[in-house]
Amino acid sequence: MIEKIYTYSTTEEKTIEQIIQDDPVQINHMILPKDASLPEHYSNSNVYMIVMRGKLSLKLDDQDVHIYTYGQIVNIPFDTRMNVSNSDDEILEFMVVKAPHPRNYKK
Repeated sequence: MIEKIYTYSTTEEKTIEQIIQDDPVQINHMILPKDASLPEHYSNSNVYMIVMRGKLSLKLDDQDVHIYTYGQIVNIPFDTRMNVSNSDDEILEFMVVKAPHPRNYKK
């Protein structure tokens, strides 16, 4: 078999899982119920957030919070302060693609 298969959780519970850890890319899958959030942190590569379900509340650096929905991909530059949360009633599910993989990122 040439292809490689990866699986990710299909749950309604809070989930943060690393799916792919290859040199060219890191892909994480996240599910956040209402009022759940991630700790404030800085992007450690070029980050792409792909909203699969719900509404993503995202505050970058000193900007106001912006809301992104299903069908949108948000690109966040390296070394940006991030606050990610779900302030909506619907469950938020999204993928985070980091390219290049943070261990290979060079400023």
